[in-house]
Amino acid sequence: MEISRRELFRRSALQVGALGSTCTLSQLLRAEANSGQHSDRSAVFVFLGGGPAHQDTFDLKPEAPAEYRGQFRPIRTSAAGVEICEHLPKLARRADQYAVIRGITHSLADHGLGTRYVMTGNLPTPVISYPMYGCVVSRELPAAADLPSFVSIDRPVEGPGYLGPEFGPLSTGEKPRFGQPFRVRGITLDDTLTLGKYRSRFQLRNDLDTAFDQYEQLDESVRGLDRFSEQAYQIISSTRSREAFDLTLESGQEVDRFGRHDFGQSMLLATRLIEAGVRFVTVLLEGWDTHQDNFNTLGRQLLPDLDQSLSAMMDRLQEAGRMESTAILVTGEFGRTPKVNGNAGRDHWSRAMSSLMLGGSVRGGQVLGATDARAEGPAGSGYTPDDLAASFLQNIGIDPKTEYQASVGRPITLIRNGESIAGLL
Repeated sequence: MEISRRELFRRSALQVGALGSTCTLSQLLRAEANSGQHSDRSAVFVFLGGGPAHQDTFDLKPEAPAEYRGQFRPIRTSAAGVEICEHLPKLARRADQYAVIRGITHSLADHGLGTRYVMTGNLPTPVISYPMYGCVVSRELPAAADLPSFVSIDRPVEGPGYLGPEFGPLSTGEKPRFGQPFRVRGITLDDTLTLGKYRSRFQLRNDLDTAFDQYEQLDESVRGLDRFSEQAYQIISSTRSREAFDLTLESGQEVDRFGRHDFGQSMLLATRLIEAGVRFVTVLLEGWDTHQDNFNTLGRQLLPDLDQSLSAMMDRLQEAGRMESTAILVTGEFGRTPKVNGNAGRDHWSRAMSSLMLGGSVRGGQVLGATDARAEGPAGSGYTPDDLAASFLQNIGIDPKTEYQASVGRPITLIRNGESIAGLL
């Protein structure tokens, strides 16, 4: 009988427990990483830029006064006792596969600062630039030589911070659009440059680098540039990598399953990249900053797009047997005001937000955390972005308490203040 990776992890944890308190979870994760147990792990970060309204998506309050509950109704899901928005019917049928995390709270109701906090799991500070998740994965779980470890579809949003540019993302420069040729900036060959010509140019560059090698010391930024140049050559020269970015290889039926909109094509590309062996992919679905016309914007476009494309990714990864090796986090930077404003919109609100986590070792079909009757704040202490980050990294197979040496002159803990959410994994 085949044993799942989740069961293997559980058995390892039980064995550690049986040995006593001499081996911690951090040590277990580190031992598994060193033994190669997580050699096939990958992750997708779906960022809902702008701040989705938690009470109109995954934390509805049907009993609240009308000016708080909004226009959407909750619907039942495949998970007992779990309800989500009526405009997410496909996700409702798959609720047994993901966990809804409610009551996430922080104090940064600013897009830039909130994004930085949620994408790194560390409270922003002018002293230290923290790396976003994909850069950590790029360092800890590098992909094969002919593949990028970390791809950010469209733009990177956040960067490698103190880890240095050599672990930064490969940004595609644009989103794939149905019916239009998709070119990856710095990767796709143009009509006048053949693979043979590119190889000749690359060899010339290497010859020049060798000639001037004694005139410079490779500092951090130069190492990063050199790595990207080498990686670009490896990727362009690799049939596997070029095909991973080629959406024309997908059938019309598969394109329709993900959706012929930008987000659908981005999620299809992300899925192809994970299937090819890329370790981490960031996908953006923006437009959630709904200070006005919140319900039309969400109901007619954003929620149907999210519903269709995230469900399609889940189904395809499940069909390929990759859900247990792919950790997925879906979140925005904050929630929105409990009370609807005079423009039928909701404003910035960081005291409460919701996220989804699935894949890997996540226990699906459950809700963790809660907010009060009007979704104004967590019921109890709630969770922080630090906790969310610690949980996500642990699900990928990276110890959130890993320490790195940085230019500030002291070790830095990857996620200093967060703890993995109890019961999630």
